[in-house]
Amino acid sequence: MRFHKIILSLVAAGLLLGGCKDELDIPAQGALSEDQLATKAGVNALLLAAYAALDGQQYVNNSVQNLSGSNAWEASPSNWVFGSIAGGDAHKGSDGSDQAAVDAIAKFTADPTNSYFNSKWRTVYEGINRTNSVLKVMAETTDMTEDEKKVVAAETRFLRAHFYFELKKIFGNIPWIDETIPSAEAGKVVNTVDVWPKIEDDFQYAVDNLPPTQSDVGRVNKWAAMTYLAKTYLYQKKYPEAKALFDQVVSQGVTSNGLKYALVAHFHDNFDAATENNSESVFAIQMVANDGSGSIANANQGDMLNFPYGDSPFRCCGFFQPTQDLVNSYRTDDDGLPYLDEYNNHPVKSDQGVASNTAFTEDTGNLDPRLDWTVGRRGLPYLDWGHHPGANWIRSPGQTYAGPYSPKKNIYMQATQNQYSDQSVWAPGTAINLNVIRFADVLLMAAEVEAQLGNYNIAQGYVNQVRARAADPQNFVYEYIDASKPLDGYTTTPAATYEIAEYPAGAFTAGGREFSLKAIYFERKLELAMEGHRFFDLVRWEIAEDALTAFFTYESTITTDIQGGKFIAGKNEHFPIPQRQIDLSTSNGESALTQNDLY
Repeated sequence: MRFHKIILSLVAAGLLLGGCKDELDIPAQGALSEDQLATKAGVNALLLAAYAALDGQQYVNNSVQNLSGSNAWEASPSNWVFGSIAGGDAHKGSDGSDQAAVDAIAKFTADPTNSYFNSKWRTVYEGINRTNSVLKVMAETTDMTEDEKKVVAAETRFLRAHFYFELKKIFGNIPWIDETIPSAEAGKVVNTVDVWPKIEDDFQYAVDNLPPTQSDVGRVNKWAAMTYLAKTYLYQKKYPEAKALFDQVVSQGVTSNGLKYALVAHFHDNFDAATENNSESVFAIQMVANDGSGSIANANQGDMLNFPYGDSPFRCCGFFQPTQDLVNSYRTDDDGLPYLDEYNNHPVKSDQGVASNTAFTEDTGNLDPRLDWTVGRRGLPYLDWGHHPGANWIRSPGQTYAGPYSPKKNIYMQATQNQYSDQSVWAPGTAINLNVIRFADVLLMAAEVEAQLGNYNIAQGYVNQVRARAADPQNFVYEYIDASKPLDGYTTTPAATYEIAEYPAGAFTAGGREFSLKAIYFERKLELAMEGHRFFDLVRWEIAEDALTAFFTYESTITTDIQGGKFIAGKNEHFPIPQRQIDLSTSNGESALTQNDLY
């Protein structure tokens, strides 16, 4: 089941208790009272509204918006800005005059007035507001059994924990506002109390009370909650606690629709609307398109800028261009293994500065095939859309601003575009789910925990599962049968020189903790690139300063957009508390919210 169509009718009927204003306690005009909603049907409607907040978007008066009323892409749950661009996976793209606020985030020069910070804060807190509404109203409901209430509370608290996890990893110091806080007091809650224990409590309640499967695939289950709780422990370096849960998830976990957790055979099935909600999907934000609404409302609006530009079939807008640093990471040696430290000494050939009507010969060196499912490169098949033409699809003249590459994981297929994309506005929306956690991520988190605990063989086994999938020839990109008719299918000729292997037996044990963790960290970069994880990984590993300093040093010699970028340790591990929120929390000269250090 997809929830979005239901939510449109809920909003129209005024079923949501709280509006999305600067302050959480301002009610929506025409909202129904808690007494009117205190029925089983009312509670379920509110729960669906909380699920709908996961995508952080709304479509109002023919305008794509996030839940704070500003541009949808400023608060996208994919974290394409806060996770991937800030982490060095991608450039902002486009040109220097468009969405300049992202350039400041990419270079760590943004101040607390940057609109993206306030949009993200308000949008995610609107999700929290909706979860709190469920719990408050359900407490007054008399036509639900205690067992029914426990399941609804478990789903609700999972969602609330997810929202708080997002805020915690982005902003660090955040106020915890739950259903026990009166609306009039919400703006007075301080952000100086650690919220990790509260997040743990919500996820633990979900583990204890959610069923292992659900009737609707979009609903969360016990195993998703256990996975997210393990991730919460991992972020706090509670490795024994995380291991106990990851062991269960890996060996016993199933999806909400009852599929045993497993890597899907084809890597790209995780990014194709026709094959999503598969065995690798642990927790995904559901997207739909062409659902009868007649609008982009239920498709992914948060990533609608992130398509090739120019004469591409996508029309707009040329954002989210992969970096050369990321592309070089997929270079492999003669043994099919990555260059963990020296990958930028073995650069992948690019067409930067080469016009599309000028001949160009692609790189012929060894590559990890995941590169060409992640990055659009000139001369390579761009899914079933034809060969990427290079400069003609890049917005910046000469490709000097943000490089020559295009994103790929967020792109819908030509063959199914009428079903899985929306073309009703100036840029496409897609029905491709956003993977918050997929099983490959789980295996690599579990590997990290095992390496931290000294269990190197187990850690290597998890990493090799991920690499083995990538090494399967069905995960190579192949040339078209007829390049002028890409929908006719593919030959058996690989489009590049793909060479990838598992780590040899005993490699992690021989290399010890330092090598094992380095290999795991790099594998996460390769497997999860452009999925919004990278910056948060670098921060929790406590290597952000070194990694991003090296990134700026290398990448700024190639493109102009990030020149002057600098990560400052002790400051940039988190983004600033939005100045607007500090101002709103101020009474009699005292602010409830404290700004993060050095901002």
